[in-house]
Amino acid sequence: MSSLDAIDHAIMRVLQDHGRISNAELAQKVGLSPSACSRRLDILEKTGTISGYHARLSNAALDYKMMVIVHISLSGQFAKTLTEFEAAVKLCPNVLVCYLMSGEYDYILRVAAKDLADYERIHRDWLSALPHVVKINSSFSLREVVDRPNVGL
Repeated sequence: MSSLDAIDHAIMRVLQDHGRISNAELAQKVGLSPSACSRRLDILEKTGTISGYHARLSNAALDYKMMVIVHISLSGQFAKTLTEFEAAVKLCPNVLVCYLMSGEYDYILRVAAKDLADYERIHRDWLSALPHVVKINSSFSLREVVDRPNVGL
């Protein structure tokens, strides 16, 4: 990451806001020729600095009006236990984010649900069935204040 220069940062800033911009427009915005811009973009993609391009969908428009923060404790943090839990949680389509944590809980998840009944189903059919789970603590979001897809550059 330390080898990134001001032009690389400019490319990434523009792409964060305008992921579908053409190479010619991107080059113009960052002060490069289209071929030089294309080469830099290719390097940023190949090194994993740019990990992909995504459409940002509205959960509310898709009828997922409830966000739930779920704290999960496992029976232990043995390598096999973590591996089995992580493989299983990746299969749950309503889990948007899953973090391995230090502290009181082993994992924190962000889960999308349509309503309370839908979350009950997710809890019953998915979360409670995850391997090695001994405790689940759910907190319901009242309102989204900030949801940034990226850090500021």
